[in-house]
Amino acid sequence: MIDKRIMGLETEYGVTCVVDGQRRLSPDEVARYLFRRVVAWGRSSNVFLPNGGRLYLDVGSHPEYATAECDNLLDLIKQDQAGDRIVEDLVVEAEKRLNNEGILGQIHLFKNNIDAAGNSYGCHENFSVQRKHNFQQIVESMIPFLITRQIFCGAGKWMTSSKSGVFNLSQRSEHMWESISSATTRSRPIVNTRDEPHADPEEYRRLHIIVGDSNMSECTTILKVATTELVLRAAESGLINDQYSIENPIRTIREISTDLSFKKRFRLTSGREVTALQIQQEIYELVTKIPDFEQMMIQPLYKYAFDLWGRVLASIESNNFEDVKFEIDWIIKRDFFQEYMNKHSLLGNDSRMTLIDISYHNVRKDRGLFYILEKSGLAKSLINESDVVDSMSSPPQTTRAALRGKFIKIAQEKKRDYTVDWLNLKINDQHQRSVICKDPFKAVDERVDELIENL
Repeated sequence: MIDKRIMGLETEYGVTCVVDGQRRLSPDEVARYLFRRVVAWGRSSNVFLPNGGRLYLDVGSHPEYATAECDNLLDLIKQDQAGDRIVEDLVVEAEKRLNNEGILGQIHLFKNNIDAAGNSYGCHENFSVQRKHNFQQIVESMIPFLITRQIFCGAGKWMTSSKSGVFNLSQRSEHMWESISSATTRSRPIVNTRDEPHADPEEYRRLHIIVGDSNMSECTTILKVATTELVLRAAESGLINDQYSIENPIRTIREISTDLSFKKRFRLTSGREVTALQIQQEIYELVTKIPDFEQMMIQPLYKYAFDLWGRVLASIESNNFEDVKFEIDWIIKRDFFQEYMNKHSLLGNDSRMTLIDISYHNVRKDRGLFYILEKSGLAKSLINESDVVDSMSSPPQTTRAALRGKFIKIAQEKKRDYTVDWLNLKINDQHQRSVICKDPFKAVDERVDELIENL
């Protein structure tokens, strides 16, 4: 039986408010409208939810949603999609409140990674790693994969200048400054190595990847997470060491993002010159040697992701994207852009292209371009909407999140004062009863049951 792993996603959203086509409220002001209901839930703009996830305001007034702990891909994707619907509800309510106060504008929340001023915000991936492994070696060996995977999991970005416009594969690549660092914003590394496991520190570390784009397509999200987890397993097994180490990682990640010919070569520390496609093709073959590979392929979403990985690499090699055009974010976006420009005879520097780009990431299902394309059959969906709705209020049932979600739900129903974080559950009364949940895989705990009885 394969070892399970805890996984999670954190998504920061861009926010703006427009009145008659002009920005009216600052991000801080919009955030206050958005989080008024959240503050009512927990008397704070940083709350844990009954579905086990966390919702809070990050630096720069960016709403951020962190999924609950998941030990399988299906729960993770449902939790990620549920986060989009939770923040969409906040937008709808805040806009109504805004209009009732006489400000007749629209609030927009974007699941993207860069605003009009060039500020970047992220989508972070988290994977539990057993402390027995050489963490530094694992991280270093994964950097080449993380740099080159943008050829299939980039969200796409239309870049305009006064004279022209170009399409890039990734929104985050140009904002990376280091390969590995314990910082998050000052130097913005590909992998953040701050030792914060949110679990038993003697047993686990947390691999915190901050280079990824926020994906609208759940197919691309599944591909991003599944391939990264497969490569992590390969690194843990010693199948990937330093054979793909890149001579200049930061220059390379930027150059790959701008190369839609996929022919740009870069140098490895070994002296070998390769393309991003070559690196991905070799790693694709290499992960089949993971000891538990066949068992992992029994799981439908891993099988789907591995198949999609192969199909998209073949499509890039042949320059024929017909087989993956409804599943990969940057391809879905680029194809629509090309059609729109041709239909309206637009030049690349037309301001409408920038507006279309950002509208692709609008989380409102009645406004977002991605959802319009999805409804028209131009973007593929894998997860049932009813499962997503259920995940807005229900936590995964096979991890610690089930304990946290149950505790929060009952505490809220009984209107009890409580404090919760990733490890701790506490009743705020004269007894100050609390439980520390160090094992993220433990979904049943008599101590928590007893704590709930005291609510």
